Amino acid sequence: MISAGDFRKGVTFVMDGDVYQIVDFQHVKPGKGAAFVRAKIRNVLTGGTKDTTFNPTERFERANIETKEMQYLYNDGELYYFMDLDTYEQLPLEHDSVEEAIKYLKENDNATLRFYQGKAFEVLPPNFVELEVTATEPGIKGDTSSGATKPATVETGFTLNVPLFVNMGDIIRIDTRTGEYMSRI
Repeated sequence: MISAGDFRKGVTFVMDGDVYQIVDFQHVKPGKGAAFVRAKIRNVLTGGTKDTTFNPTERFERANIETKEMQYLYNDGELYYFMDLDTYEQLPLEHDSVEEAIKYLKENDNATLRFYQGKAFEVLPPNFVELEVTATEPGIKGDTSSGATKPATVETGFTLNVPLFVNMGDIIRIDTRTGEYMSRI
């Protein structure tokens, strides 16, 4: 059991039969009246978020979330297949579960899958990935103002802004938490 006064980012709990994760929280102590906890919570199974307030003494059951390292194999048009590295079992997932992570994953890359009661609900790519640039405009000589960027598409189809010196065929490092260019390899 966890009380609302102990909420922290990333904590998962069960409320009204659904599993929620704390996205953001704030302990509020008004000058008049009782203290309360204002939190933004995300339903881990549906992905929906909502803002709500809790009494700090309210208690909730902790949700047991399992994580497992798995390998992304392929996509057959509808489903994305991941393989358990220990048992070699394949797990098909729909696009909603992999939507955020798939733009950083190419075939045979490893990813972390999160499960609640045996059902996968989230795929997390590695924090940093190295992908090849497949399409970008050439940088114009003399256009060297500091901080200038141009759009580039990488081999997974994801488009991001990169510095002018990055060309087609370059391999770049991307921070998957922010979706930003880090460096050229």
